[in-house]
Amino acid sequence: MKILDPRVNLWPKGIVMRGLERDFGAAAPDAYLAWWSLAGVDGAVAEAPVNWLRPQPTRAQLAEQAAKAFAPPPPEKPKTLDAYLEWLASDSAQPERKWPGTPILPTGPAEAPLMVITDMPDMVDAGAGHLFADRAGALFDAMMRAIGLRRDDICLASLFTVRPAGGMVEASDLAHVADRIRLHVHLAAPRRLLLLGDRTVRALLPTDGADRSTGLRPFNHDGGTVPAIATFHPRLLLSQPAAKAECWRALQSLIEEDRP
Repeated sequence: MKILDPRVNLWPKGIVMRGLERDFGAAAPDAYLAWWSLAGVDGAVAEAPVNWLRPQPTRAQLAEQAAKAFAPPPPEKPKTLDAYLEWLASDSAQPERKWPGTPILPTGPAEAPLMVITDMPDMVDAGAGHLFADRAGALFDAMMRAIGLRRDDICLASLFTVRPAGGMVEASDLAHVADRIRLHVHLAAPRRLLLLGDRTVRALLPTDGADRSTGLRPFNHDGGTVPAIATFHPRLLLSQPAAKAECWRALQSLIEEDRP
């Protein structure tokens, strides 16, 4: 009797090969993953390239990233004019909190025929508690009467509610208050804007270096646009009376725009 060697496979050759192919096909993914793991690749490949040689972030950078990740969301903007005025008076994050002095808040009704914006209170304004005091105030009132308005009829505001030492401000603070005044214009909804002084104009109606237009220009705010015009500050008109003629032409454009 012939003894069969158990190591010899008596199954038909084709069946054996097909079985081996099936077994290898099932084990192939695990084999590939094991090979890559041994090679040190233990993560999925992303679509974007990765700089594996970049330096590790420092402890300070890690702390900054963590602070940004857990930073509270920015506060919600005021939705009404009254809420805006309350926020302006009480918010500790406003740049004026760095300077001594009592803030001079905006005055005037909503939907006024004219909103006048200046750069900051003068030194005499701080003592008087309102904008345009002393001689500059008398000239400003005369300018308003020339176009048929009184101070009580208009909305009056300044970019900065407190005057810093020397009247000098940082560019970042100027950008902050420019954004803030755009929100104010949106909530106050005036019919026209009058911007007084070079600093106010540069912050709110920047130009590309060309000569400024003497007519009304659109001013962009948080809710759309409003016609605006710029002219000299009363303090400059007191020292340079010759500029009053150009100022009067600017004021006339406000009158002409209201004519039917």
